[in-house]
Amino acid sequence: MNEAQGPAAAHGVFLRFFVQEKQRVHGVLVYDWLLDTARQMDIRGGSALRVIAGYGRHRILHESHFIELQGELPIEVDFIASEEEAQHLLTRVKAEQLSLFYVKIPAEFGIA
Repeated sequence: MNEAQGPAAAHGVFLRFFVQEKQRVHGVLVYDWLLDTARQMDIRGGSALRVIAGYGRHRILHESHFIELQGELPIEVDFIASEEEAQHLLTRVKAEQLSLFYVKIPAEFGIA
């Protein structure tokens, strides 16, 4: 590696889960459970983002409004991980019978 080029890029996957804001597992919000489970598995980083509007398989549009009741918006929970780490996390999700929609795509990542 040339020092001027910086660290080499790594390859893995981008793993995104879509969950409901109020959805829980074992009394814990699912997005918190996903982040904590991934952290315990040594997946290097994850983020949970509240979506301002969206719809899913039931075609019901949920939008963020000032007076909207909490709990109806979708949350995206994202991870950049190795293929093995992503598969391990998916196995844990399936073992909990959470039935979460996810997207997994190849990714190149690094520091520019």
